[in-house]
Amino acid sequence: MSVVRIAKTSFASGEIGPAMLGRVDLRAFENGARTLRNVIVQPSGGVRRRPGLAHVATLPGPARLIAFEFNTEQAYLLALMAGEMRVYRDGALVATVATPWTADQIGQVAWTQSADTLLVVHPDVPPRRITRTSHAAWTVEPWAFFEEKGVRMQPFHKFAGADVTLQPGTTSGTVTLTASADAFVAGHAGGRLRVHQKEMTVVSVAGPRNATAMLAEGLTLPDTTATRDWEEPAFSAVRGWPVSVTFHQDRLVVGGSRDLPNRLWLSKSGDLFNFDLGTGLDDEAIEFALLSDQVNAIRHVFSGRHLQVFTSGAEWMVTGEPLTPENVQLDRQTRIGSPTDRSVRPRDVDGATLFVGRGGHDLREFLFADGEQAYQATDLALLAPHLVRDPVAVDYDPDDRLLHVVNADGTLATLTVYRAEQVTAWALQTTQGSFRAVATVADQTHVAVERAGVWSIERFDPSLSTDAAVRAAPPPDAAQWTGLGHLDGKAVELVGDGVPFGTAVPAGGAVAARGAVATLEAGLGFVATIEPLPPTLAAAGGASPRSVRLIEAAFRLLDTRQMRIDTGGGPVDVPFRAFAATSSFDAPVAAFTGEKRVRALGWKRAGVDALWRIDLPAPLPFTLLSVTHELKVND
Repeated sequence: MSVVRIAKTSFASGEIGPAMLGRVDLRAFENGARTLRNVIVQPSGGVRRRPGLAHVATLPGPARLIAFEFNTEQAYLLALMAGEMRVYRDGALVATVATPWTADQIGQVAWTQSADTLLVVHPDVPPRRITRTSHAAWTVEPWAFFEEKGVRMQPFHKFAGADVTLQPGTTSGTVTLTASADAFVAGHAGGRLRVHQKEMTVVSVAGPRNATAMLAEGLTLPDTTATRDWEEPAFSAVRGWPVSVTFHQDRLVVGGSRDLPNRLWLSKSGDLFNFDLGTGLDDEAIEFALLSDQVNAIRHVFSGRHLQVFTSGAEWMVTGEPLTPENVQLDRQTRIGSPTDRSVRPRDVDGATLFVGRGGHDLREFLFADGEQAYQATDLALLAPHLVRDPVAVDYDPDDRLLHVVNADGTLATLTVYRAEQVTAWALQTTQGSFRAVATVADQTHVAVERAGVWSIERFDPSLSTDAAVRAAPPPDAAQWTGLGHLDGKAVELVGDGVPFGTAVPAGGAVAARGAVATLEAGLGFVATIEPLPPTLAAAGGASPRSVRLIEAAFRLLDTRQMRIDTGGGPVDVPFRAFAATSSFDAPVAAFTGEKRVRALGWKRAGVDALWRIDLPAPLPFTLLSVTHELKVND
């Protein structure tokens, strides 16, 4: 037998999946953990108990969260729901506006923002323009393409076969149109057509081959001969609406539609709602299709170093400095693909575009490699694919360098990402209920949470230690603590002046007071868990040992008030709190910073069992910086 000392100075590789337990050769194994639950990996390598969630508002049903930031002082959270949108600022509801999307449609909604306008698209709903006209005044209106002399500058396309002709009955005014094959449906009525590049409005549809239209004022057709030169709007109730949208190089970019899934449209430069192709001058609109040997239904368009196009089967870049009809170039980069049953927006992180892969168990970093002059798509979830489970929403908090991924199963995977320092660390967050959506507004991350069928908005708050939490300053002589209506019937943790003193079940929004406190926090508890990977000992003793015993572990802690550890003999609370009697409860004098040593007994299987496990059930802070192990090895 021999004694070995191993120092674990960082958790900067985060939680490692079970499939990687055999890869002791990886540097990530040295800095990883087996289990990280309800904790955050700090960019410096330490691990802290995650912040609590402040209750913001109760919602009437499922919601999609959207961050709307007009400037540093005017930031809003939009909750998009079935038939309505609620606008919040600093936790207060400031506006409610009617919207056209159903509960089943909000998962496919995509959007982009410019100044005080949000453009929102869905393949089955006419696109909308959401505008903030004042702090509490918001409008939701259909897009309006630029129109001049009755001609609407919108994209057109011939959906009928190339040989299908239209024969006009007259050359001006009201025109009867006869198609050589079935071309019309009832939904064409009220829409537009273009014949010989002359625009007209369909008045009525008499049958699949017959319609009546009105030419725009001042326009005439050259003759009444049957022609193949005709087309209809690319976006309509008949053909579907845009799938994705963004701004790039002073152009509005629309990617894909329901019936033209692989097509890309770029507006006229500086004229965002003018898609007139004109004669191909540098500033005129651009239109082309993505053609290759596989399906390329466009899912997202993203403005990064280049215009990036994410499709169901591959990723593309569109180049041209600047983009013009003459020099635009399209190149396929990688073959990963994006989900098709929902819209999960890519996010920019340190110059890389992070997107969810089509398989639903990977998060890709789409990054341009200068050496190869091409993009690569590294899987950031390669070491922890078990934590990425069909993501439905993603957002990034740049202040804390945290990417939050909402999974379909209601968990929240959090990635600490700091590319300059090569930190990529996953942890998993859970709550009493399910996470459903996420949005970071300014420096605050909001989540939509579903508990027992009730939806609410909550916000990560470093000053809180519980979920769905409220904080109040109750009167000193109050017989009840009130304002807990959203927590009725639930076991609620009570924290007074930073000290936990038990649970209670609110009724009628109140619980009996338990003494005089200056500040009360009430919310739902959660347990944070840290469990290390098995120690790697082959390098210390040559061949791998069969068993190992932890003699002592030294935990370096920062601002910590709780620690419950299990080294094999059951969980034990580590004592390091000082108490002073105040009122009817005890109050800790100060948090602990320093080193705590824990001794242990019992042998474990080398390379399989974790040496210890920390569970943190109390609503108190905890930060672990490093651990040093002293082990006895059975050679």
